[in-house]
Amino acid sequence: MRYEGVVYRPPSEAHSLIVQVTIGCSHNGCSFCEMYKEKKFRIRDLKDIIEDLEQAKLTYGIVKKVFLADGDALVLQTSKLKSILSKIREVFTECERVGIYGTPNDILRKSLDELSELKEFGIGIVYLGVESGSNEILKSINKGVTAGEMLMAGQKVKESGIKLSVTLISGIGGKLKAREHAIESAKLISAINPDYLGLLTLMLENGIPLYEDVQKGKFHVLTPKEIMYETKEFLQNVEVTDCVFRSNHASNYIALSGTLPRDKSQLLEAIDYALKGEYRYKQEEYRRI
Repeated sequence: MRYEGVVYRPPSEAHSLIVQVTIGCSHNGCSFCEMYKEKKFRIRDLKDIIEDLEQAKLTYGIVKKVFLADGDALVLQTSKLKSILSKIREVFTECERVGIYGTPNDILRKSLDELSELKEFGIGIVYLGVESGSNEILKSINKGVTAGEMLMAGQKVKESGIKLSVTLISGIGGKLKAREHAIESAKLISAINPDYLGLLTLMLENGIPLYEDVQKGKFHVLTPKEIMYETKEFLQNVEVTDCVFRSNHASNYIALSGTLPRDKSQLLEAIDYALKGEYRYKQEEYRRI
């Protein structure tokens, strides 16, 4: 397998075969993100992708899941994606699911028929970085889309029958917009009603625009306790049906997991214990949610 630069993938794709079909991210302008900065975006040649799949078959044999990297592989023309998916089906007959990142603009450029067709060819899940439901925050972080466009993109994936996994970033609004982030994100996620929802916590690297704003006093990072209050307000207001919820990434201060709405009360209780400094005594119990 050939990989260029650092390869990123969702936590749930930890045991998947990672295949780069693009290099980098076509947008690559979000002020909070340090990913792909060393890469100039391009789409790889189909011939090279096919060769990688054939080599992977010889190297790994059985592959149950494949993830198409880098940042927004859904930007490929549908015909090219279908060629790649057909090859995956040919060499890995046992493959159960192909995952892919999809930016809102990539999703909106595809017709519903195209997305449905990609599902038939093997795309089983699309990962969408929502980050926040607040238009002001989305604009401030240079996400490149509005909350309304994010909603249309999420609903389109759901309508196609492809599983949808979305992420939010705790603390992305800073101290001034923490409540706005929680409330508006809850509204947007409720409207999208994704299959999976993950919370990451804002982590800033030297050299990116939002880090520079922190150094200049323009952006104030939330404390761990403030993150907990923000998460609590989000969970209190979100209304989804049968959504797997995870806040157990390495960036998160406490590990939360469950299914919404079934486990909402237990998740809120875990946050209350954390705020009282008692979470360590309840951790094993909440791991079983």
